[in-house]
Amino acid sequence: MKAAIVTAYPRDPQSPVGGVESVSVNLVGALAHISSMDLHVVTTDPSCRYVEVTREGPLTVHRLPRRGRRVLTGAVGAGRRQMKKYLKELAPDVVHSHDVYGLMVKGLAAPRVFTVHGFIYGDTKIARQRWSALRWRLWKRVEISGWADQQHVIAISPYVRERLAGRVGGLIHDIDNPVAESFFEIDSDERPGTIFSAALIGPRKNTLALVDAVALLVDRGLDVNLRLAGPVKDAAYAQQVTDRIRRLRLGEHVKMLGTLDSQQVADELARASVFALVSLEENSPMCIEEAMAAGLPIVASNCCGMPYMVSDGESGFLVDPSDPQDIAWRLGQLFSDDGLRASMGSAAHRTAYQRFHPTVVARRTVEVYKRAIGEFEGGGLSAER
Repeated sequence: MKAAIVTAYPRDPQSPVGGVESVSVNLVGALAHISSMDLHVVTTDPSCRYVEVTREGPLTVHRLPRRGRRVLTGAVGAGRRQMKKYLKELAPDVVHSHDVYGLMVKGLAAPRVFTVHGFIYGDTKIARQRWSALRWRLWKRVEISGWADQQHVIAISPYVRERLAGRVGGLIHDIDNPVAESFFEIDSDERPGTIFSAALIGPRKNTLALVDAVALLVDRGLDVNLRLAGPVKDAAYAQQVTDRIRRLRLGEHVKMLGTLDSQQVADELARASVFALVSLEENSPMCIEEAMAAGLPIVASNCCGMPYMVSDGESGFLVDPSDPQDIAWRLGQLFSDDGLRASMGSAAHRTAYQRFHPTVVARRTVEVYKRAIGEFEGGGLSAER
């Protein structure tokens, strides 16, 4: 089976940036172990002037020049025309697009599978940046139009399925994102009282609420340390976080680590007691999957996609992201009970192995490929719809 994985893909597979690149690397790595697969990764790269084709182990990576100065124009204008033309020439048996790349293959007459990783229009609305109201309406229209064109859609969580219901023209398949196998093999080197969180520093990730919760724990006399990993998405918001840490005199208890590579994230997970993410909007965050694979108890928001990942009271606690008191209460429970932390961490690891292990995800994904190929009816790659 010749499969084209159309997605964001890093130059160095050992250093993916963001959830989509991480998922792509993990999925491709697992698919490569299936002997019947002829794998081709097709991506765009702003550093390319011409098409670059390289053989990287069991797969071929095709890097196309990025068209358009912005994500939207690159996905629906010249970028779409370039991608569709290239895929026709490549002639795969199945095309599996991810995230915004799904918009680039709209209308392509080929067996297609599309994994929805997020909702750009929703993220744009929450970001509260300039022209957000106009931009989120435009993105919503473009995204919904793109979903309606897809033959087979992979929903990475029931939350995503709910938001896609009635808007997808084809079948929806429920398959979780894969986690790198190495995260299942992390040996604990716990530093008591350590909270690890990996997320962009921005309003959607709700970093301030987590900082406020730590302040409450410190006021109660607990020796806790919050380690925040992630790049700054919103400079003004990051300044608010820095100011809050200083005003609450948390300099010894909160550390902003910046962007970490996969090995650094693994090291942080090994040393952590608890993983926390209290975002206002998430679908199925990779950072929670990785923390569960590492065997950490999770404290996460009780909204959007996270309740489908974390079983409240079993693999962690679900909290009100708008209530630092609630966040602090659950973190305090975990720090005061070693047995509870251990049992929740074990439950998280078991769940992750059953749902997020790359071999499990790859096997289920190939079944969708086979179904897409078997059901495809049309005039071949030369025919446009």
